Amino acid sequence: MCRQVGLLAYGGLQPLDLAGPLDALGAANELTGGPRPVYELVVLGLDRDPVRAENGLVILPQAAIDEAPPLDTLIIPGGSGSRVANRDRRLLDWIRARAADTRRIASICTGIYLLAATGLLDGRRATTHWRFADDVRARFPAVRLDVDQLHIRDGRFYTSGGLSACLDLTLALIEEDLGNAVALAVARHMVMYVKRPGNQAQFSEPLRAQSSGQGRLGRLPEWLLEHLAEPLPVTRLADEVNMSVRHFCRVFARTFGMSPSRYVERLRLERSRLLLTSTRSPVERIAARVGYANADAFARAFRRCYGASPRDYRERFGETAGAAAGEMADALAGEMAGTAGS
Repeated sequence: MCRQVGLLAYGGLQPLDLAGPLDALGAANELTGGPRPVYELVVLGLDRDPVRAENGLVILPQAAIDEAPPLDTLIIPGGSGSRVANRDRRLLDWIRARAADTRRIASICTGIYLLAATGLLDGRRATTHWRFADDVRARFPAVRLDVDQLHIRDGRFYTSGGLSACLDLTLALIEEDLGNAVALAVARHMVMYVKRPGNQAQFSEPLRAQSSGQGRLGRLPEWLLEHLAEPLPVTRLADEVNMSVRHFCRVFARTFGMSPSRYVERLRLERSRLLLTSTRSPVERIAARVGYANADAFARAFRRCYGASPRDYRERFGETAGAAAGEMADALAGEMAGTAGS
């Protein structure tokens, strides 16, 4: 079965919101390897004229919306232009009309400005880029916004959070259509999690550290990352930046929004998560590398943060899980090819 997927292109769109789903769906076509693609992809414009993306990239639509074939799925990218395009009555009327006979409609990031403007999301749960949450709530109060989620499905309508969450959503669509094995194979091909743990509020701690560190604490995050295997009591951290413990704790909390001990724990767990999924080191050794006295203490902290044991997490997201998914996808491709030939 070939599913027709339309991706909307308009001036000022965010290129990743278009290219990410195209790449993921294209990878599903490649990895399933059947005589026909599982997805037929068409980029739709208001007309056939080239459109300029937010970063200056010029995109040539394959068809105008009025020429669009029947669609299984419609994907609406975000971008600064979404706040302009959502005033185009012709486009909004077209989306509403297509919703009647399209199996699912998805908005990526700030593409919610277009989808919500049709009224189709009224009373439904949805998400968007955390940075635009307040504005979306003010403009579309009937939408039940939950920005903690990377993506949300409510009935036939799907929405995703900021930028890279377009891939999380697309993988969820692939899993829904083709099963977990193919979604895992696509995720492995793209070198990403099939189901990224956490949510938009759970930023990578090293990146958060680099953006938050300033003044006398500016180099502390980098120093911490280099010394995670060592004991890191608050007295040592205060000494490193030449502050009294009391003053250090006050400045640290104001800068990073949490206590030093909590911050160190999050750095350690973030590093352990990377080691679990990218290496075959024993859990006990990883625990020591990130500064835990023993594997039991590490496992308790890991479960408290991620809701799974380190070993379960590795089985789900690690290299061995990806390899197994690849084998399953190969088997599925053979079955699909055999069915098509019969």
